[in-house]
Formats: sequence, C-alpha cells, structure tokens
Amino acid sequence: MLHPSYSDLMKVVNSEVEEGEQPVVNSRYSIVMATSKRARQLINDAPTPIEGAADKKPLSVAIEELNSGVVKIVGE
Repeated sequence: MLHPSYSDLMKVVNSEVEEGEQPVVNSRYSIVMATSKRARQLINDAPTPIEGAADKKPLSVAIEELNSGVVKIVGE
C-alpha cells in the first residue's frame, strides 16, 4: 500500500494554492506522473536531500520528497 495516500499527497501539493485558484494537481494521474518523472531523475543520479535515499527505491524517495515539500509540482 502506498503511504501517504494519493489524497494526502494532493493536499500537500495543493496546500499553497490560494482560494479560488486552479489546483496544481487535481487527479491521481498527475501525482503518478510527477512521482515517476522524479524517480527517473533519481535513477539518473539527481541529488536529493532525503537522508538514507541510497537504501530506498527511487519511487519511495520521490514520494517522500513530494510529501515533505522538498520537490514541488509547478502548474503550466
């Protein structure tokens, strides 16, 4: 099971959106695409501030980065 849940990740990503503005992420698909893109970057040796990242799978690190706010999804 994925922890945190998709809905929790969407709340974190959209937390900085002002009321009345379009949310940055409004579907699970957007979260999946963002985390998979970041995981590919990590596979290609992108740096990460997450402690112990070398011992974790890239997707787990990407989700942790997104949940902690280290990585942000930017809207178009």
